[in-house]
Amino acid sequence: MKKKIYILILILLVGVLFSSCLKRDMPVTETEEVNLKPLNIIKYDPIRVKTKTINGVDHILSSAPVGKFGGELVTSIIGEGPKTFNPFNVNDATSSTFAGLMYEGLLATNPYTGEVEPRLAKSFEVLPDKMTYIVKLRQGLKWSDGKEITADDVFYTYDTIIFGGYGDTSLRDMLMIEGKLPVVSKLDKYTVKFKTPKPHAPFLRSLSGAIAPKHVFKPVTDKGKDAFNSFYSTTTKPQDFVVSGPFMLERYTPAQRVELKRNPDYLVINSEGKNLPYLDKYTVQIVGDLNNETLKFQAGEIDILNLQGSLVPRYRMLEENSDYKLYNLGPTTTTTFLTFNINNRKNPKGKYYVDETKQAWFQDLNFRQAIDFAIDRESLVLNVLSGVGEPLFLPESPTSIFLNKKLAQGYKRDLSKSRELLEASGYTWDKDGILHDKKGNVVEFEMLTNAGNTQREATGVSIKEDLAELGIKVNFKPVDFNSLVNKLTNSLEWDSVIMGLTGSPLEPHGGNNVFCSFGTLHMFNQRTEFDKKNPKILPFERELDKIYASGALELDFNKRKAIYDKYQEIVYREKPFIYLYSPVNIVAVRKKIGNIKPTELGGTLYNIEELYIK
Repeated sequence: MKKKIYILILILLVGVLFSSCLKRDMPVTETEEVNLKPLNIIKYDPIRVKTKTINGVDHILSSAPVGKFGGELVTSIIGEGPKTFNPFNVNDATSSTFAGLMYEGLLATNPYTGEVEPRLAKSFEVLPDKMTYIVKLRQGLKWSDGKEITADDVFYTYDTIIFGGYGDTSLRDMLMIEGKLPVVSKLDKYTVKFKTPKPHAPFLRSLSGAIAPKHVFKPVTDKGKDAFNSFYSTTTKPQDFVVSGPFMLERYTPAQRVELKRNPDYLVINSEGKNLPYLDKYTVQIVGDLNNETLKFQAGEIDILNLQGSLVPRYRMLEENSDYKLYNLGPTTTTTFLTFNINNRKNPKGKYYVDETKQAWFQDLNFRQAIDFAIDRESLVLNVLSGVGEPLFLPESPTSIFLNKKLAQGYKRDLSKSRELLEASGYTWDKDGILHDKKGNVVEFEMLTNAGNTQREATGVSIKEDLAELGIKVNFKPVDFNSLVNKLTNSLEWDSVIMGLTGSPLEPHGGNNVFCSFGTLHMFNQRTEFDKKNPKILPFERELDKIYASGALELDFNKRKAIYDKYQEIVYREKPFIYLYSPVNIVAVRKKIGNIKPTELGGTLYNIEELYIK
């Protein structure tokens, strides 16, 4: 299963450039067992994409051992469930998960080597000008309604949906070069050409997004963007979905489960020429919180569990005589952080998004740095992660080949430094140790996180206690995830939040929708369409805009590395996000699942079509 970045942060990079630097900086191997010894579990062929043509259909030939057809795999997600099943309108990780199960892209990332590999595409070529891309499709592939997948679908997807700004515009914004978009053209029934305005390092991996069936989506886009935004919602009848991925929607029970069934026309076949996936059914249970998820795994109701750090010793002790196996996938690519709302604009009704008194605090660099020095990251790692992780100070994960290693180690907690910074901005303490700003206002604010994520809830409690030592009162409030996303992206009325974003260890440019001033996830200073009239772009935001623009145009890895080192320096200095920790991803998987072969890059379900129940 191909992972998308939380809310469409894409894995990007030109394959040939990345391949060499990956081998030099971060060798990627299959995952280790959880005891951390360098064990080789099973050696699989890292060349995943071999083509076999049968009856005029260009299939992908699976290199995994032949499995058994039938059975059901059950996993889980935390929260309220997907917000949409429209793959072009997702802005949350859960919805992205189902988009990846139901729709294929032209290209994907090899989970062993990190190189770009074909999926719906049979081949691709980058011409010498480094701006022209020729993509040839596999012939004979079908949508789930029996119609053939052709270049018309690809051209329509990019020219109308993505470049036309339908749904979530993160990909379109990322591909914009100096105000210009790439041009896509159909060369023949199975060939398309993309032409970028300038050489664009992240472009090739941008072709990993879903392709839409034109005959289904075009009648909707013809009606306009409002119709598109409500298309393929969570209330759509399952039989109305036309897909290309390994699974089709069978049933959605809100707040309980999403049930999917196999797509019999999926593009992957086994060595016997039979269409995968092996599984008849894939069910994702919607659970309320991490504790409930753990109980369901212990009861045998779900088959895969990402372990909280506190559970690792117990699960390791019981593993030998259990029905599961533990895998260590290394540090996660999710960066957990605290951020303040530094928005200083007014909404369409003329009211400030953020209270004016709090604006003065949150926009003050000394204040943000003081909060940063007051947070005890080592305590968070020890008590929240049970030692299974490490402190985090930068937006790149510890495994990123673009990590600024000079800054990655950060610093120790220093309350005296926090007090010094606050005093420099005129803050004082009364006889009871309560912090006041220079106008005499008591410093008190609300801090949110998504309810049900017990790690983040524990993090909030810890940070609240840390800041109490500075005389700051924090009103910590977990809220349901969909409500939280709405606050961050629509109403913009919030003080601070503990959140996480999933990135890529291979390519930082997917973060442009987070750090660029008009990015759809620029949550610390989010701008709506209304705000474009009065953007009030801060100096450090302009710096980040320039860095991301130049980084995308640089093809040499070492020069790109220097550019993205600079963006990390700015984030490290300005603290738009205060990064907290990076957990190690340890997963328990039922031994009954065949062909399971987790990797650091791919996770556990990237090859879900090859998995079977023994």
